[in-house]
Amino acid sequence: MARIADYMPTAKKPERKPSLYERLFWTAMALIAYLIMANTPLYGIPIQPQQQILLIQVIFASNRGTLMELGIGPIVTAGLIMQILVGAKLIDLDLTNPEDRKKFTSAQKTLAIILAVFEAAMYVLSCRYWVVTGPNPFTACSASWVTRLIVGLEIFAGAYVAILLDEMIQKGWGVGSGVSLFILAGVATIIFWNIFSPVVINGAAIGLIPYLVQVMSSGGSISSVMVRPGGRDLVGLIATIVVSILLIYLSNIKVNIPITTPRLQSIKTRIPLQFLYVSNIPVLFVGILYADILVFASLFRTYGGGIIPQWLVNALATYDQNGNLVGGLAYYLNSPLGVYSAYADPVKTVVYIVVLVLFSIVFGYMWVEVSGLSASAQAQQLVDSGLEVPGMRRNPKILEKMLEKYITPLTILSSLIVGVLAAISDVLGVYGGGMGLLLAIGIVQQYYMMIAYERALEAYPLLKRLIGE
Repeated sequence: MARIADYMPTAKKPERKPSLYERLFWTAMALIAYLIMANTPLYGIPIQPQQQILLIQVIFASNRGTLMELGIGPIVTAGLIMQILVGAKLIDLDLTNPEDRKKFTSAQKTLAIILAVFEAAMYVLSCRYWVVTGPNPFTACSASWVTRLIVGLEIFAGAYVAILLDEMIQKGWGVGSGVSLFILAGVATIIFWNIFSPVVINGAAIGLIPYLVQVMSSGGSISSVMVRPGGRDLVGLIATIVVSILLIYLSNIKVNIPITTPRLQSIKTRIPLQFLYVSNIPVLFVGILYADILVFASLFRTYGGGIIPQWLVNALATYDQNGNLVGGLAYYLNSPLGVYSAYADPVKTVVYIVVLVLFSIVFGYMWVEVSGLSASAQAQQLVDSGLEVPGMRRNPKILEKMLEKYITPLTILSSLIVGVLAAISDVLGVYGGGMGLLLAIGIVQQYYMMIAYERALEAYPLLKRLIGE
């Protein structure tokens, strides 16, 4: 797979490291290209396609019915699969070795392209957009195979350009990664339109501020702005601010482990472990699981007649005659949009919170075990780097038992906190969705630290030489 990537169009690494302002410029260019594609409709499908589910839109930075139909889905999925394979030692690669790291990145790109081809084909075969025949909206498409092929090629082309933009940024032309940049742009766009959108639907403005002006000018009460369908209300805005502050606070809490080195025994330091040890990975996995359930349920319903049992299809996702999701596992993984929606269906709300939290704990524990963050992996890294814990022998097993006291509780507790925060945020109707806000806050903090680091290197050239840049 790594060799296959050598024959594909790629972004070349810059001959010299661009300045911070040059990198910010190319990052902005990549962002503009993404936004243009995310607002360019696909040729061959209805102008107003079915409304996209917020969770998929946020996690995959996608926009239904546009060139960014798949968004960064293939990149994210390929990255997670490769990371799990390497972490579980199913693929023998040392990511600290530059050659192995290059091979890993090339193989990941090939896998992302394969997934883009597969997902584009699945979207075309599942008949998501075209007018259908018969009372069941999943029975048959009226579109010709030529039209389907054109749409499939458009979807793949958009995904491939997203892969190239991410590659360009990561190879040194930009700051951070395209994945993080596009997710942040998608969440920021949703939050901006939830606050300022002047579009009127059913006599009410979508954005909070235009809706507030509309209510006040007609002599209405402020109480009508507190809660309303769709979650774009005052409660959602307050919840967005409170959850953002809470996430920033929690992400800056660290658990310190004292260490030293045999060569410099008088120098002691500490290894800081993040309190939110699993970061936002658990809710990211839940979002990917949800997206996969919807795609396969639609595919089974359309083409699995007589092969896939109907009860299994309904257990994954149940739709009414209008194609709206009304039951199955996907229904309970679909977050409520604010207090109004949560109150209208309390059973679904409770099940959603419980399922999201349980899945977050399971995925958080699995991720730590297979991604090299477990106690055994961390203990081996400490020994290999020559560091040790004062008062303990340099034995990986002893260090593992000591680290287990920190890492296992942190894994479970941080997965629980992330799951609860995401679920409660969705119930309160935070702008951008609970998972979207968690991802956005984490990405903003990463960009802040990266830009501060680059500014420090440019301000102090001696520091550049000391760290070998």
